[in-house]
Amino acid sequence: MDDDYKALTQDIRQQLLAVGHADAEQYSTILMQGSGSFGVESVLQTAVPNRKGRGTLLIAINGAYGQRMAEMADHLAIDYLAIDFGETEPANADVILEALTQHPEITHFAMVHCETTTGLLNDLSVIPMLNALGVVTIVDAMSSFGGVPINIDELHVDYLISSANKCIQGVPGFAFVIANRETLMQTAGNATSLSLDLYEQWRSFEDYAGKWRFTSPTHTVYAFHQALHELQQEGGVTARFERYQDNQARLRLGMRALGFDPLLPETLQSPIITSFKYPTPDFDFMAFYRALKDQGFIIYPGKIAAIDSFRIGNIGEVYAGDISRC
Repeated sequence: MDDDYKALTQDIRQQLLAVGHADAEQYSTILMQGSGSFGVESVLQTAVPNRKGRGTLLIAINGAYGQRMAEMADHLAIDYLAIDFGETEPANADVILEALTQHPEITHFAMVHCETTTGLLNDLSVIPMLNALGVVTIVDAMSSFGGVPINIDELHVDYLISSANKCIQGVPGFAFVIANRETLMQTAGNATSLSLDLYEQWRSFEDYAGKWRFTSPTHTVYAFHQALHELQQEGGVTARFERYQDNQARLRLGMRALGFDPLLPETLQSPIITSFKYPTPDFDFMAFYRALKDQGFIIYPGKIAAIDSFRIGNIGEVYAGDISRC
């Protein structure tokens, strides 16, 4: 592999540590080909031993992406327990800690930070509590990392997962994992997949100066490097977070004025994506969708939440004027 390309890969790995406020002595970044779900599955099947009695995963669920982790655990034959908080309720630290008391066999914990099923933003304060109890922690920060401030050193999270095409504003093609080095080093031989072996992927980057194990998404990697540069030009995560917050507030106020009520209270709302209830029982969503598309706005078609609703995202190269036109 070209030395310049390997150096660019290494630079991305280091920049991601800086974005997440992760100490390079304690943490390392692993890039993984595929979508964000590929990254999540690589972590689950590498981090959690699936041999009976060796590892048990606790999953906090309040939407489709927590459910997807449970589905992955089923496919991977990982022993797990799930707490379903419902789509409109945040993960509750007291309930999670009580589950550990009731189930001392739990060794790992996983949760979604920004659950885009509804737009709910979960509090991550339970993560350092679990770390102090010796539980290995996994956070799906797919739709928050780079757009919502996260301090990995303070969280003491073991694995944080995100994707090239979300708040960093790159394009699809790879996921990335910021992992605690000491925790990761204990996972050699756990993986049951060749291509999604996070440990071996890490060793390739570490041992061969940024070399990908298998064919890398070259164009996406170059685009992502440029996206990281643009993040810094904007003023970093704090500035982007403020823009996303402003976008979301404008969207929420404007939609309310048009008769669309948000699904979630403001206290639970992320600045990433917002769910709105159907305004009437006979609301024709597809007609609404097509009318918006004709004006140049693509929103999320159909509902995912149990309540009749639709979602509008406001991340990416989206600014106040775009929200006003929408």
